[in-house]
Amino acid sequence: MASGKKVFIVGPGFIGWNVLELLAKENYAVTGFVRRQSHADQIKASGATDTVIGDLDDKALITKHALSHDIIIHTATADHLPSAEAILDAVQQRAEKGLSTIYIHTSGTSVLDDGAAGKYKSDKIFHDNVPSEVDSVPDNAPHRKIDLTILRVQKQLGEKAKIAIMIPPLIYGFNPNHQRLSIQIPTLTRYALKHGYAGHVGAGLPVESNIHVADLARAYVTVLHHLESTPATSPEILENPYYFIEATGDNEPSWKDVASVIGSELHKAGLISDPTPRTIPPENYSDLFQEFTPAVIGLNSRSRAVRLRELGWKPVEKSWKESFAQDELPFILKEDVDHKAFSGYQGTAAS
Repeated sequence: MASGKKVFIVGPGFIGWNVLELLAKENYAVTGFVRRQSHADQIKASGATDTVIGDLDDKALITKHALSHDIIIHTATADHLPSAEAILDAVQQRAEKGLSTIYIHTSGTSVLDDGAAGKYKSDKIFHDNVPSEVDSVPDNAPHRKIDLTILRVQKQLGEKAKIAIMIPPLIYGFNPNHQRLSIQIPTLTRYALKHGYAGHVGAGLPVESNIHVADLARAYVTVLHHLESTPATSPEILENPYYFIEATGDNEPSWKDVASVIGSELHKAGLISDPTPRTIPPENYSDLFQEFTPAVIGLNSRSRAVRLRELGWKPVEKSWKESFAQDELPFILKEDVDHKAFSGYQGTAAS
């Protein structure tokens, strides 16, 4: 395998597994960093050349393997600083040896959270071809601490590395071969199954852009190809690492719209008596995203993927409504679980 084709994916899960499969089809040699042997076996079957089993907190292990790869993609989470630092350490060490690295990091549009908490629709729209718009968010915004760490290293390295920050919005979609769900809409669905109604935070008026996971995976490959073919000295790389990815344009659904679709589909299935969405009382946030509930499903987050569209990428997958009715909801309803025992999402919300 020629140099320049070795990829190290940290956390090939819901997003990264789809990216891995696309890269394997293009004959990249992909190593996946995973937590469990069972998942290592799965990604090997999907085309991974090699696997490393470890924990995100094992900085030395991540750095060790990142050092031997020309391309590093972090899709595990937007909120784990040690693993991002481990990758940056490797990128810097490679630069000292005269080796250039492409590093694609995953952030999320929760960084755009305006604190609306369900109260209003904002007219503020962020465009990735205007980096100052992204840089205007507070330093303590979700994900921003890690993004700023990456930006500092990028500034230090200059043309010695090519670094991009992917900022996906609400992600939906289902790959039947992976049997994995996204986060926000499935969690709201499980809440509805437990409580007997589809809900939203506050008035449910804020809106968020969204993207199908398969379109998102193609976006990573589009950005990778762009970084590979663009000189490291290009201002486009040095001055703007940000890439939004969205399929919604000006038609972002409100959280009340999302709840209405959930309510309608569950009512059609005979699982709730009334499809009308309701405001979720704060005392029930423990059955969603705990104290982070307003920031996860009550925010305005309006992003525009200007740069990807300029590169020729476009979303082609089914809409979030179609995907929910045809893919996610049937999978949720087949789960062998007690929906009344649901106690909220237990992981880290990526977007």
